[in-house]
Amino acid sequence: MIRVHFQHFLRAVILAAFAIFFIGLHYSGEITKYINPKYDVMSQIAAGVFILFFFVQLFRIFDDNDGQHDHCPPGCTHDHGYSDAWPKKIIKYSILLFPLLTGFAFPPTILDSSIAAKKGTVLPQGNGNGNNGTEEFEFETDSISLQEYEEVHPNNNYFSEEKYDEEMKKLEVVDVIQMKNDIYASYYDAISRKPKEYIGKKIKVSGFVYKEEGLDGNQLVLSRFLITHCVADASIIGFLTEVKQASEIEQDTWLEIEGTLDITSFNGVELPLIKANKWKVIEEPVEPYIYPILTNHTE
Repeated sequence: MIRVHFQHFLRAVILAAFAIFFIGLHYSGEITKYINPKYDVMSQIAAGVFILFFFVQLFRIFDDNDGQHDHCPPGCTHDHGYSDAWPKKIIKYSILLFPLLTGFAFPPTILDSSIAAKKGTVLPQGNGNGNNGTEEFEFETDSISLQEYEEVHPNNNYFSEEKYDEEMKKLEVVDVIQMKNDIYASYYDAISRKPKEYIGKKIKVSGFVYKEEGLDGNQLVLSRFLITHCVADASIIGFLTEVKQASEIEQDTWLEIEGTLDITSFNGVELPLIKANKWKVIEEPVEPYIYPILTNHTE
């Protein structure tokens, strides 16, 4: 007599749901709202594993030997994990179903100033680090080989060492520093480390408005979220910016600013300051996050 195992059926449904969820994120491109694009392949593999386990689980749903297991002799009485008390089962399945329910029910949202406030301040809060008033920022580049990641996707920050060195040299000689997504983190690092070397340089940068306590009425922080691995480790970085109408601009407004780099002191720490010459409100970009650069050491 064929019998249907409800728990095996439920597990198959859960595995299928996880696979569909991952596939849907990749199909829509919204996977980048959760993870750094360098992990695309890894998440695709995860979706494949869920599909594999789903098909394995399908063969366990039906039992045609009167409920006895192939590996058990007649009269087998040992526990196969199906006799847990219902409260224990509910807890187990709730842990699995919660991320699925929230994932399907709530669309991915972009991190904003409310999250930035919870993660801490963008600007330095004091000069207790013994660096003579200069706070240093460090964003290490990850290494990746062509064998590990051959296909270049948009916004994955995949640079050869030669291209990376070339882009960093441009920072010293260009008339206008263009803070593009792919090189943003490295340019920000360089400018923040030695702000005096960039005084008078023109810069064009976009980001969302974040306002911290202690700012003057004409100041705001033009911010971006840096994603190293996933949104859970997101950190906020940004340039202190002087804009005449800063007090009238609401938080989370996306701006594109052209200005001149200067230096200022905030809480006893020297940091770069953008004096805006022109600015305009822009739509939130399709790819609002920035990522550390991936460098290839095999070329």
